[in-house]
Amino acid sequence: MLTCRDVSLSYGGRTVVENVSFSVERGDYFCVVGENGSGKTTLMKGILGLLPLSGGRIEFQGVKRTEIGYLPQQTVVQRDFPASVREVVLSGRLNRCGLLPFYTRRDRACANDNLERLGISSEAGKSYRDLSGGQQQRVLLARALCAADKLLMLDEPVAGLDPVMASELYALLEKLNRDGMTLVVISHDLKSAVSYGKKILHMRRGALFCGSTDDYAKTDLYRFMSGMGGDGA
Repeated sequence: MLTCRDVSLSYGGRTVVENVSFSVERGDYFCVVGENGSGKTTLMKGILGLLPLSGGRIEFQGVKRTEIGYLPQQTVVQRDFPASVREVVLSGRLNRCGLLPFYTRRDRACANDNLERLGISSEAGKSYRDLSGGQQQRVLLARALCAADKLLMLDEPVAGLDPVMASELYALLEKLNRDGMTLVVISHDLKSAVSYGKKILHMRRGALFCGSTDDYAKTDLYRFMSGMGGDGA
């Protein structure tokens, strides 16, 4: 579905991602890990077309950028967004509206389906900012699913959640993957990435490792990083 070939990205003349190559196949649960500042989020933004490449190329097969669901890291401003849950979820269909100034019946049905899918239909009329952190993440995931056709990209989806809420969200992602959704997930939690993911890319500007989670779990890199506190930041 997605191939990166020698992809590089820069900020202000400084290379942040350098010559990274990998492929994501249909049905993958592909985790991107690494220390803070290793280029994980920058790489994801490059794939989504939010940042220009300084080198290499990105190829898609069977999916368009407008059909990719994206769950970015949530900011304080987003947590206080003054809109209803239904409005937030429905906004995931904006890329599909084209030149139409309104949502279609199909758009509204998609939003309702994803509210039901994530168990938050009863919250549809509530204000988004009045929800708990875990509920807000479910809403944003439902929004991303409204945009997603076959590929969902998530940047630290459990950041700021307590262990119970994080476990619930991981279970949701695992079910989505079993149901056929391809996932690319940036994670600060190395052990969970190994537990849930099928493939791992470990970055430090370039790729330190790219392959199956089973092979990664046998490396000195994983033993060293997980021994530093259980995550790859």
